[in-house]
Amino acid sequence: MTAPTRSAVVATAAPIPFFPPHLFETDRRALLDLVREVALDPSQRFILGHRTQEFERVLRESLGATDVVLCGSGTSALELVLTAMDIGPGDEVVVPAFGCAPLAASVINIGAVPVFADIEPHTMVADPDAMERCITPRTKALMPAHMFSVMADMPRFRALARRHGLRLVEDSAVAQGAVLGSTPAGLWGDAGVYSFVQVKSCGMPGEGGAIVTHDAELARRLRMLRNHGQDGRQRFVHHVVGRNSRFDEVQAAFQLHRFDGFPARLERRAAIAAHYTERFAPLADHGILAPPPGRDGRCHYVYCLLAEERDALRAHLTGAGVETHVYYPQPLPAQSAFARYARPGETWPRAEAASARILAIPVHHLLTDAQVEHIADSVSSFADGR
Repeated sequence: MTAPTRSAVVATAAPIPFFPPHLFETDRRALLDLVREVALDPSQRFILGHRTQEFERVLRESLGATDVVLCGSGTSALELVLTAMDIGPGDEVVVPAFGCAPLAASVINIGAVPVFADIEPHTMVADPDAMERCITPRTKALMPAHMFSVMADMPRFRALARRHGLRLVEDSAVAQGAVLGSTPAGLWGDAGVYSFVQVKSCGMPGEGGAIVTHDAELARRLRMLRNHGQDGRQRFVHHVVGRNSRFDEVQAAFQLHRFDGFPARLERRAAIAAHYTERFAPLADHGILAPPPGRDGRCHYVYCLLAEERDALRAHLTGAGVETHVYYPQPLPAQSAFARYARPGETWPRAEAASARILAIPVHHLLTDAQVEHIADSVSSFADGR
């Protein structure tokens, strides 16, 4: 990334949005044309048609996966995977204590019990040692999640799952395009999931998700489960109790239209994140900790700092015209929706510390160099003032 002359740390003419409202503006004409094309297609297939099949093929070949199954959302992708693995009532799934609600909700919705494990203090991803301590005779799967800028330690999780004879579900919803070693995010376990909600790195103007796997039999079951238990050979013949989690043909066509630009969008995010990390490295002694440097195993869905004076930093950035987000204000077992699943007497001090300190700043690919520099200057000026 080129580094322009540093801006004065004052509010910009217009606030710098955390997620820009014009994500798809350059593709507006193409999107409108695709809506018309799908609407007038003689096949009248608006879900799970040939465009969906083509997008599955493109993803499969780009990843080197055995199969890719598109579905209604990243959340439903997790539920479909767990259901296809015959996980249900009486079973336990170990999940991180810090993360997005679907980590727990997907387990609960299929009748199983989420067991919460603490996280790594710096990267905020699941801690393999903490997850191993949560394993009981009822445990059926481990479900680590990649977070913000860093993939979880998948080599250790793979070894851990094999050692205990458990299924490994990789929540890679935010990590599409990330690679650890030579293995893409999503392909370390029995199955991984992606989310295409608009703000993700490969987002689209709507809901959608994908399941990636090397297990052909698992993929076959997933295709039935996403479509009311039908196997595609004959309509209205239901082989299992499924659900409606089908992919939209307009969205599939739009994703095919934009997919060639995905590497460039990822690279722009990575360059911005690398610049931030370099600029913020000296701030660790001032109570502001950036993600660890490097490119391997990195995803840049959002860029999160850990700040001892998080609320004051957030107010400072707001005053400078920089929008921020807090992911997540409470650990999952502290949320009223999931508290009853927390084991009595258990604590998650690292997850609690992350909730108190985390602050996300913009890292999307549409940021200009001047905006990036203004954001970095604004964070640095807060530290200087301390």
